Amino acid sequence: MQMGNYSAVNEFFLIGLSQYPELQLFLFVLCLIMYAIILLGNSLLIVICILDSHLHTPMYFFLGNLSFLDICYTSSFIPPMLVVFVSERKSISFIGCALQMVVSLGLGSTECVLLAVMAYDRYVAICNPLRYPIIMNKVLYVHMAAWSWIVGCLNSLVQTVLTMVLPFCGNNVIDHLTCEILALLKLICSEITINVLIMTVASIVLLVIPLLLIFISYVFILSSILRINSTEGRKKAFSTCSAHLTVVILFYGSALFMYMKPKSKDTKASDEIIGLSYGVVTPMLNPIIYSLRNKEVKEAVKKILSKQLHLLRM
Repeated sequence: MQMGNYSAVNEFFLIGLSQYPELQLFLFVLCLIMYAIILLGNSLLIVICILDSHLHTPMYFFLGNLSFLDICYTSSFIPPMLVVFVSERKSISFIGCALQMVVSLGLGSTECVLLAVMAYDRYVAICNPLRYPIIMNKVLYVHMAAWSWIVGCLNSLVQTVLTMVLPFCGNNVIDHLTCEILALLKLICSEITINVLIMTVASIVLLVIPLLLIFISYVFILSSILRINSTEGRKKAFSTCSAHLTVVILFYGSALFMYMKPKSKDTKASDEIIGLSYGVVTPMLNPIIYSLRNKEVKEAVKKILSKQLHLLRM
């Protein structure tokens, strides 16, 4: 193919769901409300984890990381997507598209690893409660969180660079709402075997393997919970683990559907809606699930509010 016959791509046009203008308007309002909830809910959870000394534990350290990650992740694509919904010229620059892809893919990959790390933390806490403070010491849990970020960001950097250096041959119309790597690969006019291979390996390493480890952890967790004599103890363990498991099913279920299903040349509207489910819905539900179902978080909120009210009365 003669590459010289094509002009370089300087910008992309995002036409996802453009054939459904009423749906776009509905999604604009819905995503705006959900984004506000994401910012408020996750920010509050971070503040609570910092202010309450009783929450300075590995579990809440990871939860704080997850909340910060969700704020950054959604901020990388929701505001530009909202602009696309209401603007006539639905475009994004080449550099802007690359930045959006590297940030969103990196943070999404990090969340995959972090959720597996959180499952291991719950496994140690419930199956080895006496050794938990020794095993999950500060050095270990800080390193586990750091490596989650490093692995996710390296995966994103490699995949983004290998995608954006390939020729688009003038193809700059993305049938998607964001600069998502699967949508970009459909525009490339050269061989993408290496890209597909790396993406498949990354999907197995960052999606399938963590999910298997999570379910293996929960098999041991469930057996340990059933052996707890205290009814209150069983209830607390079930509450904490069911919250984490709910988030895992929502996030991994939609992500696996997107990245492990057979690829087609055309993007379906259902694919974009499912993409929104793990990109927007899961980050919104995380603080709600972890706070409403967590007695320690609710008690910390009450304590902080009572302190603030006391200060206002003085």
